[in-house]
Amino acid sequence: MKVRVLGGYGGESLDCRMTCLIINDRIALDAGSLSQALAIEEQRQIHSIVLTHSHMDHTTSLPFFIENVYGHSDGSIDLYSAPETIYALRKYLFNNATWPDFTRLPNHLLPAVEFHELAHEQPFVLDDVRFTPIPVNHLVPTHGFLIEQGDAAILWSSDTGPTSRFWEVANQTANLKAICIETSFDNALQHIADVSFHLTPQTLQVELEKLERRVPILLHHLKPPCIERIRSEVGALGNPDIDYLEQDKIYDF
Repeated sequence: MKVRVLGGYGGESLDCRMTCLIINDRIALDAGSLSQALAIEEQRQIHSIVLTHSHMDHTTSLPFFIENVYGHSDGSIDLYSAPETIYALRKYLFNNATWPDFTRLPNHLLPAVEFHELAHEQPFVLDDVRFTPIPVNHLVPTHGFLIEQGDAAILWSSDTGPTSRFWEVANQTANLKAICIETSFDNALQHIADVSFHLTPQTLQVELEKLERRVPILLHHLKPPCIERIRSEVGALGNPDIDYLEQDKIYDF
């Protein structure tokens, strides 16, 4: 399983792109930077997008990506997400006021975009990659994902505060190669993290106590103004299994 990191941050700056991974060149996980980080020709290879939730740092490039591939993709682009996320995209984004409703263009029988609703822990398969949506604890309904192909699995947290089922799945997955867990704010912003359902280094440490095995831990969703302080505070934890998801890096699992 090849995973290309287009963006892994919880905000945007000159050096930081928002969340988007490309799996095996054809599937996107979230769309925070899908149109900014890929050439047009590469964008046209994407046929499916799996969305974790509706927040802008995970969906903001969708309108421009759809416009870039419109008329050049083989059939519609398939978007997979929770019903609440689909409702939000229909109401606030693809509504003809904010952006054209590509679920009805060129017409409702042959749309450019089709939505597919996901249910908790009901797996689905795209190009031999198996996705299992795992509910996590965020401000809006959000899924993390267990992503499996062949003998490799990775666990993606998306945005979450302290949670439970995610770690149960981590402890039950025998072929787990990495856990990608968010850490958005530094410890001084713990109150902001709590009310927005995100993690800091100190709450990350508590969460990792729920993990009953040693697995590489890759941190993502750092907020750009907090990066230096997060890195310093994570370093003070002294956990050799922790590293950071690297933008523009290709991982082979």
